[in-house]
Amino acid sequence: MLLHLVADFGAGDLAFAEVAQRLKRRLPEAELVLTAVPPFATLAAGFVSAQLALNEAPPGTLVFHNVAPRRDDDGPRADNAGERLVAARLPGGTGVVGVHAGYAFSFFKQAGVELHYAQVGAAGSQFRSRDVFPDAVAALARGDADALHEALPPDAVPDVPEGRVAYVDGFGNLKTTWPAPGAFAPGTRVRVRVGEAERVAFVSGGSFSVPAGTLAFATGSSGWPLAGGTLRFMELFLRGGSAAEAFGRPAVGARVEVALDAVPT
Repeated sequence: MLLHLVADFGAGDLAFAEVAQRLKRRLPEAELVLTAVPPFATLAAGFVSAQLALNEAPPGTLVFHNVAPRRDDDGPRADNAGERLVAARLPGGTGVVGVHAGYAFSFFKQAGVELHYAQVGAAGSQFRSRDVFPDAVAALARGDADALHEALPPDAVPDVPEGRVAYVDGFGNLKTTWPAPGAFAPGTRVRVRVGEAERVAFVSGGSFSVPAGTLAFATGSSGWPLAGGTLRFMELFLRGGSAAEAFGRPAVGARVEVALDAVPT
């Protein structure tokens, strides 16, 4: 089986090695794939998890995301308690399980996925992804009848925030939560502001439809099927360079403002 681990610790981190070891102990047949996101970036965790879980996948695929900032309660915590674990089984057979924190399940809510609390406690260890959660992940992977508990009300999950940086890929492309094709026709010159940086970009239907050295606000490769169609998102792409560098390496969640640019006469 294919087991995706989406977490805010990297492949070279001891935390990843320990979590991978515990997961393999419980699911020895699992092929474990790690995708790292920035620390506490629940929007990125949700975006990556949806991209993996809501698209075509081998039978039995499971996506486990673990970004747990423990911001549900600012007070002292008894027994290292934190946000609860939530899970779902998708119609195609893929499972998703992860900490119910921030925007981690917002894209699944948007897709109409029914979410449930997982049958596992929310306390017991500072390092829950190693000591507590692997049992719940294994139960979901096995299809145990009691793996899912009560349903999570949709209003308990925040909506996907509009116009934000959702993920920065290895090429420096800024994947956003702006839905494609957006309000501007291909070829339109726009002014894009991300954080304190502002640049001119050209709207396009695909990243490589602009000349080298040009910043594109383009229909990206990320998205997934929804009832009645397919959802796609816009991304900022600098052909031959890095859009992230051009905008000062903005953090996940940074606001992306787009407006028609007045071309000088």
